Amino acid sequence: MRHMPQIAHVDVNCFYASAERAFNPSLEGKPVIVLSNNDGCAVTRSPEAKALGIGMGDPWFKIAPRAKEWGLIALSSNYELYGDISSRVMELLGRYSAWLEVYSIDEAFLGVKGEPTHLRTLGREIKDAVRAHIGVPVCVGIAPTKTLAKLANKWAKNNPGFAGVCHWESVPTAERQRLMRSLPVIEIWGVATRLTRRLNALGIHSIHDLAAANPVMIRDRFSVVMMRTVLELQGSPCIPMEEERIGKEKLIFSRSFATPITTAAGVRQVMSVYGQQAAARLAKHDQQAKVLTAFAGTSHFNPHDTSYPAVCVPLPMPTADPVLLTRAAHALLPRIVDGIRYARAGIMVTDLRPSGNQSPLSLFENPHEERHIGTLLENVTKRYGRGSIGLGHGGIRQGLNWTMKRDMLSPRYTTHWDELPLAKAG
Repeated sequence: MRHMPQIAHVDVNCFYASAERAFNPSLEGKPVIVLSNNDGCAVTRSPEAKALGIGMGDPWFKIAPRAKEWGLIALSSNYELYGDISSRVMELLGRYSAWLEVYSIDEAFLGVKGEPTHLRTLGREIKDAVRAHIGVPVCVGIAPTKTLAKLANKWAKNNPGFAGVCHWESVPTAERQRLMRSLPVIEIWGVATRLTRRLNALGIHSIHDLAAANPVMIRDRFSVVMMRTVLELQGSPCIPMEEERIGKEKLIFSRSFATPITTAAGVRQVMSVYGQQAAARLAKHDQQAKVLTAFAGTSHFNPHDTSYPAVCVPLPMPTADPVLLTRAAHALLPRIVDGIRYARAGIMVTDLRPSGNQSPLSLFENPHEERHIGTLLENVTKRYGRGSIGLGHGGIRQGLNWTMKRDMLSPRYTTHWDELPLAKAG
């Protein structure tokens, strides 16, 4: 038997709903949905909720009239809880491999090695450990490539016979071929609707069809990225494991409002808050930005007002200073029309680079940067929570009726002292 390196893909089942159930066992077996920002639409559905026919993205106002009849439980997005549960899951997974790539909030790739029996046992150990120590269910797919590991995980999740763990090469070849023939090509990792239509035009309809395609032809017709997907389906590793990224190519801070903003003064406060959040995040990743874009917009469902102002501000030097970023974001204010019902606003910082990579001339040195105000904001926020500190208009506590609406929020069990769960001895 070969002892070549393999990749394990670990994915939390219905992550948001599972995180809620970890601290509220009474939700087990009941239809549960978690709603998006401002309690807008369903973004996570438990298996019981899916069985009711509730689709991803279905708006809450359409579901609500039948919720009581169905016994449906709807919850607002508890981002504080989900972020903490995710951190705990990833820390636990890191104990099983020194080669860990956190791919998203609820999934990760691990580098593993061993013969098939050992790998299947390892998969079950990981699955049981996460359930026992964190309280959320996961499925594990193990294969020679990332793409096949994702496919094996999907199979484990939808086939009870695997009991949540699928080692791709332990499955008979005929069974693997049957699965790949039965799944449309859009089910493969990285293939979206538009690409699916182009593949279908070439007679590639199933995952099996894509795996059998000529990689060079796929490269010429599509891209090198698509060629790598074909090679991965054929068992050749082409998408390497990546270390955790220290920074990002851009940062976006944007959210729709619970109550529309109708004044430039209200937008000023939003820009101030987001500018300081951007500074704190840049400081956290030891980065600076050279360009800031600020924008706002009315609702697409508002037939009376149509306004989408935006402004792009080149910064005088790469910076993570909250004062400079906030001042740049305020360049949007002259374009705001009082009386217009703005439903969304935000900022984006781009052209990011490592801090200290380019020292400014003494004439252009920024005194605020020297005092590390962005780092201070990040440290205070991390310890005392968002909203605990702010500069200028970003520190005004009155008038925050634009902040996110979460009327059905569960307790933030692990991040707020006054919301910690209580255990009572019988």
